[in-house]
Amino acid sequence: MRVRFAPSPTGPLHVGNARVALVNFLFARRHGGVFFLRFDDTDPDRSRPEHAEAILRDLGWLGLSWQGPERQSERLSAYEAAASQLRQSGRLYACYETEDELERMRAALRRRGRPPVYDRAGLRLTEAEQSRLDAAGRKPYWRFRLSERTVAWHDLVIGERRIPLPSLSDPVLIREDATPLYTFTSIVDDQDFAITHVIRGEDHVTNTAVQIDLWEALGASLPLPSFAHLPLLTDESGGKLSKRLGSLAIHTLREDGIMAEALACYLVRLGTGGDPEPAPLETLAQSFDLSSFSRSSARFDMHQLLLLNRRVLQHLPFSAVADRLPQGATEEFWLTVRNNLDLLSEARWWWQVVAGEIVPPPLEAEGAFLHKAASLLPPEPWDCSTWKTFSDALAAATGRRGKSLFHPLRLALTGEEDGPALARLLPLMGRARAATRLRQAAG
Repeated sequence: MRVRFAPSPTGPLHVGNARVALVNFLFARRHGGVFFLRFDDTDPDRSRPEHAEAILRDLGWLGLSWQGPERQSERLSAYEAAASQLRQSGRLYACYETEDELERMRAALRRRGRPPVYDRAGLRLTEAEQSRLDAAGRKPYWRFRLSERTVAWHDLVIGERRIPLPSLSDPVLIREDATPLYTFTSIVDDQDFAITHVIRGEDHVTNTAVQIDLWEALGASLPLPSFAHLPLLTDESGGKLSKRLGSLAIHTLREDGIMAEALACYLVRLGTGGDPEPAPLETLAQSFDLSSFSRSSARFDMHQLLLLNRRVLQHLPFSAVADRLPQGATEEFWLTVRNNLDLLSEARWWWQVVAGEIVPPPLEAEGAFLHKAASLLPPEPWDCSTWKTFSDALAAATGRRGKSLFHPLRLALTGEEDGPALARLLPLMGRARAATRLRQAAG
């Protein structure tokens, strides 16, 4: 079994593409196969080395390993050889229309109530006509002549599919600047690297019908790969999940404090009906099954991801996060705050609370109470028993109990309505810092 993930290095890795990568990786692991990484980088205007490097970092952070990466920009001779074969067989033909001319043709067909399918005008050009166009400086682009049949296959996720090829325009395989396009290069690569399963998003279903026809036209000795198309992700309102939402780029989620294990578990469970449970990739691979995916779109819910991320953070040892915590943060600090974090980045605020300076909210109505609290702070050294000693003394002196006692103290000491236990925060904070904040909040 051989699968591949083939991103275009034209921007950051997005959660939708990361989900496809994870599914391919786990499917290969489950069946003892090989996971290839390939960069579809034949578009010189948009592909960037820095994007490729960023994708490698993101995939590595998620825990994936791979064979490769292969780069299409280094395989141009293979595509030219395949194009020559298609020309000789009459399946690849030159066309000379400009984009404006093509758009006018499509508009005219729509006005007549007909589908905007290319009319194969390029096939009707004589050699003399082509020569005149060449002499006039027109450069051809190249289309693949589709078969006059219906392509059918059994999809491993969305079931039986049938697409009549005459309903489609002959696809462009090579631009007028001689650069090959994805539809073409993907098939040449999949044949050369003996890919057995193509797992990708449902937006490629029509491409699959074209690529099956192209696979057979190239006369490969290998059997067709099996295809699996994952229904696309939607946003929380059920709309299309836009790749332009920077907050859903993998590097942004990582920087915000989403943990790799939480994101991986969440993405591979989306659309399966199973509850996401924190687990390493190897554990996920043991029970991975493509047939568990629904045929309906899956909804990406940030709230659910944060809940899962919180569960992951609650069990992480200090050694797993030490290099991402603020400088000076201790193991005691981490064990104190980890149960109250949705994102690892929130630890920065709590470190500011215990080791830096914050401005507590003004609580003038509680002024007398807070001044009394400051005066009753016990001498250091402090430990986890200090809070009880202090709060018991304050309760006895003021007659307060429960929320009326604890709520103003928490607001003054941390600036927050809730958070980690004050019994553990107070020793980290220290007497001088606590006294200053109580007096500042008192006004």
